[in-house]
Amino acid sequence: MALAKLGVVVLDCPDPRALAGFYAEVLGGTVEGDGDWVDLKVSEGPSLAFQAAPGHVPPRWPAPDGSQQFHLDLTVDDLDAAEKGVLALGARALDAEDRSRTWRVYADPAGHPFCLCAC
Repeated sequence: MALAKLGVVVLDCPDPRALAGFYAEVLGGTVEGDGDWVDLKVSEGPSLAFQAAPGHVPPRWPAPDGSQQFHLDLTVDDLDAAEKGVLALGARALDAEDRSRTWRVYADPAGHPFCLCAC
């Protein structure tokens, strides 16, 4: 028996509304709230929340001397099309050189790493 269930995944960032908008374009869903806490309600899976962190320092990837803290794996049907889309929204490629893999690594506009993974 579980002691708890996952409520929401929260990302620290300098601008919660802007980062929620980025992920709404990537995942769909509805952005709710303003100010220091903004929610993204998605149709499948847990919601994401974005919390203002004025001193936010984005993780570095790869960083042998530090941690990426966490990352999101986002499943897609077409890696090339999804890559084009996230780059147009402001993501940046962190490790997209190996085109033979079934996944590629990016950073969102606030610097959090995420992967696009072929299903």
